[in-house]
Amino acid sequence: MRLPTVAIVGRPNVGKSTLFNRLVGRRVAIVEDTPGITRDRLYGEAEWRGRAFQVVDTGGVLLEDEDPLITQVRIQALAAIEEADVILFMVDAVEGITPADEELADVLRTTTKPVLLMANKVDNTRREADAAEFYALGWEEVFTISAIHGHGVAEVLDRLIELLPPARPLEEEDTAIKIAIVGRPNVGKSSLVNAILGAPRVIVSEIPGTTRDAIDTPVERDGQKMVLIDTAGIRRPGKVQGSIEYYSMLRAQKAIQRCDVALLVLDGPQGVTDGDKRVGGYAVEEGRACVVVVNKWDLMKNPTSKALMMDFTRIFRKECPFLQFAPLVFASALTGMGVSGVVDTALEAAEAHAHRIPTGVLNRLIHDAVDARPYSRKGKMLKVYYATMPSVKPPTVVLFVNDPDIVHFSYLRYLENAIRQQFPLEGTPIRIEVREAKGKARDE
Repeated sequence: MRLPTVAIVGRPNVGKSTLFNRLVGRRVAIVEDTPGITRDRLYGEAEWRGRAFQVVDTGGVLLEDEDPLITQVRIQALAAIEEADVILFMVDAVEGITPADEELADVLRTTTKPVLLMANKVDNTRREADAAEFYALGWEEVFTISAIHGHGVAEVLDRLIELLPPARPLEEEDTAIKIAIVGRPNVGKSSLVNAILGAPRVIVSEIPGTTRDAIDTPVERDGQKMVLIDTAGIRRPGKVQGSIEYYSMLRAQKAIQRCDVALLVLDGPQGVTDGDKRVGGYAVEEGRACVVVVNKWDLMKNPTSKALMMDFTRIFRKECPFLQFAPLVFASALTGMGVSGVVDTALEAAEAHAHRIPTGVLNRLIHDAVDARPYSRKGKMLKVYYATMPSVKPPTVVLFVNDPDIVHFSYLRYLENAIRQQFPLEGTPIRIEVREAKGKARDE
């Protein structure tokens, strides 16, 4: 089941992380190794009176230090509105109302989602009385709590579970391939969606978009059901100037988490940018299939030149080495050039993403590769006893070896290339895990 989401928002140092830790019971930090990606939001699961829910501490969703605090907290509120089913708005009873609190309140009052206002650091009767000033922010009820001591938290949770929507099914039986159109602003995502919807053999379904996201569009092509997840249509959020790229990234992250295939849309004439790398890196980290759509190719001086396409591909591979597996499709959403190829390539990538290699075939392939290029490190020869593929989406290979510590990532890349030479896995990442063989696995 997909758990309902509760976001904790508030300006810095009001106690969001303390409450998060109390609800979840432990600190959950997400750390990325993928180049170009830094995501320090905190996620965890909590339960109260038999109701489970996901908690998000949005404290890490602030922009760079040079951005004014007002801008940062506004972005944080927008992030919560985008993601949460219920929002916990935390203020500091010791410091009283600040301009940043008022800015957050202005944004949160625009949402139809439930918002619970909590005055934190209420540790005595005097502070309980002082907390009454927060009614000026416009909420009918102000919960007084002490996140560090737990005072008042139960009352908040009792009210919270009354507001939570029911858990939603994960739609495991849904055979539709979910394709997310992602990329930085102004690369032509919306135009590409429209071009795909108008492409030959693409039938727009009469089924309405999902309740989770109104920009989902069910379509069908040659009997294959698809759902296009469009992350375009992002309006500049009010006063927040210069933050549109950040907000776009937030939408891209959400879409990538839900999709099977990410269509990473680039602006061909502009080349590869840091924003492109960030979105692509997130797709890799999430293990999604990926197709790179080089849009606006009709604006190039010689758009039919194979040499020009090869030059762009070479530059892209150099700038984004973590996307070596992703095919490039040169297209123009405006003229329709290459759009059918985008759909074809996305479906092929989805098939590769779900491809499972039989255990016997995989073992022969791995052993042949190891025999062709034996590997040793620190004076120790690597022995691969057994290989298996326990999961797909993405294809994940587990190697049982004599000593995992001696295996360098470059040798895993060699084994990945050996797999790709034998199987049509273009468009999907392949994960290879190395474990120490014990017991029967070592004897096989």
